[in-house]
Amino acid sequence: MRIRRILAAVIATAALAGLGLTGAAIATTQNGSGYTTPSQCREGGGEPYLHNTVKCWGGKYDGMTVD
Repeated sequence: MRIRRILAAVIATAALAGLGLTGAAIATTQNGSGYTTPSQCREGGGEPYLHNTVKCWGGKYDGMTVD
């Protein structure tokens, strides 16, 4: 019974650590900067919103500034 609890705790810790690493990977962009081009935004599945805020909406570069 004790071994099961320890194993469950290890699995839960590994799962939480994995989610943290995944979140960090998603937050880090491929080009390393906070900017993207309109074509990159579209290729990533987003749509450049060029009205009041120049941002990429949706897709891989969601929320990045379009330059």
